[in-house]
Amino acid sequence: MLKRGYKSKTWNGPQNWRVPVLLAVLILMLVGLLLPFQDEVQKPNLSDKVKKQERNSLDSVVQLHPTVEFRNGTDVIWQIPKSPKAVLFLAHGCNGRAINFWDQSPECPNCIGLPEERLLVLNGLARQFAVITISSAGRCWTLNEEVLIVKKIINWWISERKLEKLPLVALGASSGGYFVSVLANIMNFSSIVLMIAEGTFGQIRIKQDYPPTLFVHMPKDLYRQQKIDEYVEVLKDNGVDVDVIECTEFPLAPNTLADRIPGLDQTVSARLFEVFQEKGFIDDKGYMKKDGRALNWKRALQEKKSFSLDEHLFPHIQEELNLAFAYHEMTSVHSDKIFKWFESHIS
Repeated sequence: MLKRGYKSKTWNGPQNWRVPVLLAVLILMLVGLLLPFQDEVQKPNLSDKVKKQERNSLDSVVQLHPTVEFRNGTDVIWQIPKSPKAVLFLAHGCNGRAINFWDQSPECPNCIGLPEERLLVLNGLARQFAVITISSAGRCWTLNEEVLIVKKIINWWISERKLEKLPLVALGASSGGYFVSVLANIMNFSSIVLMIAEGTFGQIRIKQDYPPTLFVHMPKDLYRQQKIDEYVEVLKDNGVDVDVIECTEFPLAPNTLADRIPGLDQTVSARLFEVFQEKGFIDDKGYMKKDGRALNWKRALQEKKSFSLDEHLFPHIQEELNLAFAYHEMTSVHSDKIFKWFESHIS
């Protein structure tokens, strides 16, 4: 007879082992389920690293040596790779100029090479696109006579360089996006990209062979997102191939500005990050609380008497702060997708 409280090792043993075995199996299953999610968590960091490597490789492979001309009362700046396969026209936004797309150099002493614009040019040249940029006559592009002037300039330039047989594509940002959407009605573009702009499709009659259109926008701008959703359907109803890329906010880190802005070193980048933290411009995860244009970050730097920064870098920093907030700014972040769109429509 068994004593009270005593359990037989012979008969109850299998039941004692069953629970830990089941627990072990459940733990293994749980680990198996979590591993893919862990990979997803790690991907953004890996992606950022790859993008940094891509920027560094572009600078080492492609050298900016533009030609600067003055035509029809405006600046025309361009560069042609050795074996061009297409022509890319880039249209800046309000307050922009053609000089924003190119680094300062002996060929272009007035160029300022804003980080996002120059990366679009570098990506284009690396993919064998001849790149041409033109400055608007005023602060923003106008949609009447200036459209005809730019058409004339582009056609003249293509003819002079004997590039008539190459496909022609265009990318316009903000005011430049509206401009390109109108220009596409009178020029034979293979495809176009409208960046942070919904285009003028509520005002123009879309021709039968209107080019394939890619919208690159920032959904935080709710009004523009609604208009783009509306115009995507309008274009589809007219038989136009159309697609959308959304650009979302990203957090700043001590090295972000140094990674994205040529000429800004890691030490200065980390110091800027500290100032933004101290002033409450970013949250505890590094996200911008407001658009860069709405922050007195320049004054905050001036108050730090022990911290001096070359004022020539101010527009570059401003652009990246705007981009991090992701409301309305030129962006090169999705360059790979943008140029795949162009390439997929080159016949």
